[in-house]
Amino acid sequence: MKSQSLREQWLPNLPGNVLAGLTTAFALVPECIAFALVAQVNPLMGLYGAFIICALTAIFGGRPGMISGAAGSMAVVIVALVVEHGVQYLLATVVLGGLLMMLFGLLRLGKLIRMVPHPVMIGFVNGLAIIIAMAQLEHFKQATPQGTVWLHGAPLAIMCALVALTMLIVYVLPRLTKAVPPALVAIVGVGVLSQLLNLPTRTLGDMAHIAGAFPTLHLPQVPFTLETLRIVFPYALLMAIVGLLETLLTFNLTDDITQTRGRPNRECLALGVSNVVSGMFGGMGGCAMIGQTMINLSSGGRTRVSGATAGIMILLFVLFLSPLIERIPLAALVGVMFVVAQQTFAWGSLRVLGKVPRNDALVIVAVTVITVFTDLAVAVMCGIVIAALNFAWQHAREIRAEVVEGVGGVEGADARTYVLHGTLFFASTANFQDLFRPLSDVHDVMVDCRHLHVADHSAIVAFETLRERYRKAGRNLRFVNLSSRNQHMLERAGVSLAEV
Repeated sequence: MKSQSLREQWLPNLPGNVLAGLTTAFALVPECIAFALVAQVNPLMGLYGAFIICALTAIFGGRPGMISGAAGSMAVVIVALVVEHGVQYLLATVVLGGLLMMLFGLLRLGKLIRMVPHPVMIGFVNGLAIIIAMAQLEHFKQATPQGTVWLHGAPLAIMCALVALTMLIVYVLPRLTKAVPPALVAIVGVGVLSQLLNLPTRTLGDMAHIAGAFPTLHLPQVPFTLETLRIVFPYALLMAIVGLLETLLTFNLTDDITQTRGRPNRECLALGVSNVVSGMFGGMGGCAMIGQTMINLSSGGRTRVSGATAGIMILLFVLFLSPLIERIPLAALVGVMFVVAQQTFAWGSLRVLGKVPRNDALVIVAVTVITVFTDLAVAVMCGIVIAALNFAWQHAREIRAEVVEGVGGVEGADARTYVLHGTLFFASTANFQDLFRPLSDVHDVMVDCRHLHVADHSAIVAFETLRERYRKAGRNLRFVNLSSRNQHMLERAGVSLAEV
């Protein structure tokens, strides 16, 4: 993959990227409103956060084409904080979380995403696709005096018909023309149709009224004390971890789809700055949003223009266009998101489950299931741990020794050389010790380490333990042909080469 020049990040296909940004903005609005309601804050806070975070990360971030905004994974984290301490503490948390993200980027830790195995990525994508689809089911419910119930009768039929029509347009239109994003045509077309026929279906306005003023700058109204820091820091740290994790995973996915290479550390820094600015202007925190990113990419959005357009359009919706936007049927947006879920899910992973190693299949299934039933951070961490344990187990079994009678090419009944192969680390030290029998071995033993990699402190302890076992058995043991790196590691640990 190649990195993009400044011209490639802004100028190609301007009309197409503007239309892709407009399409993405339509999809951002209901998501941000829903996430704000989950966090129990004013929906305008979600829209302000979407405008600021989407625009700033698009303009200054390290991954053109990726869409960020007020994300559900961040909203879930701070519900308890809002209930217990109020909105102003939320804003302080968003600012502090942004500072932590900036620190992560400044320390150039974005490259750690390379440590995430491919099976974890597949599980992440599949899990989020399922979550996106399941989230749309909430729009098939309505509030009644007795509580929330599923739609039925004519309202359900109209809803399903409009969703099906939207999906049909999105699937069929690209076969006829690619001049405009199919999702945009579907949203506008279904919206116009429902207005002309005066169909009794739920609209964005039924979720919340989005008319508002331009966000104003003000510091969070909280006491600047250690007690405040004690309250907000745990939430800010969790927000930063979840936000960075989801952003970097979506970053990798966007790299793969566009066949270009972004700059992860710059993206982390821009995300942190945008969260700080959002908190200062009364917006929610946010991160990359895989559903909206997929909409943008499938609509032809590849440059910074598409993300910047989406962010700016959110602001225009709030300031001037709310009467029109509030009339968009939810069914149209639900249909688009169902298509996104279908296109996001890695269907090929179902075919390869029986072909890949069992441990990789386990990781894919585990991350998918944990993502759906808990949260992304837990799922990815579990996947990495499973993959790391599998890697350690496999490499631990690979350590072996070729036994050559004699020492240094000189044959003798009381001399033997062990030529070691593999990696000596915490998981392989037991197998390493099993290669030797000090009590029954010959008198002079040499261990040839030219093909051995010494990885950690456990390996050094294993050297010393083996040497001590041979000393107590009255045998001579020498380690030879250590690489310069292995020698340096032993010297730093205070192990004399003369002793070993």
